[in-house]
Amino acid sequence: MNQKEYEEQIIENYQRDERMMILVFAQWCVNHDLSPEVVYRKAYPDQADISALTDMLELTVPKEEAGEIANETLMGVLSLFGNDDLAFVVSQEIAGLKQK
Repeated sequence: MNQKEYEEQIIENYQRDERMMILVFAQWCVNHDLSPEVVYRKAYPDQADISALTDMLELTVPKEEAGEIANETLMGVLSLFGNDDLAFVVSQEIAGLKQK
């Protein structure tokens, strides 16, 4: 494998993992009766293109069919990708869920 192929492989792996992070976030939102788009927009109000989120929404399942995603798991995944703004908004949503 030459350097260019190696770099392309790294980029592909990161993009695949990033899509998985988005899917975990979207499914967590669905599981808690939250709109992934609304929560995401709270963190990134100026981001015009949310096509990756829209694509991953198609892969979510109804909460009755989904496995549980622990709050700590989602926060860990967001942290792993340095998604601090979204993690902050999610932590606010978690606090709101606990008050209900």
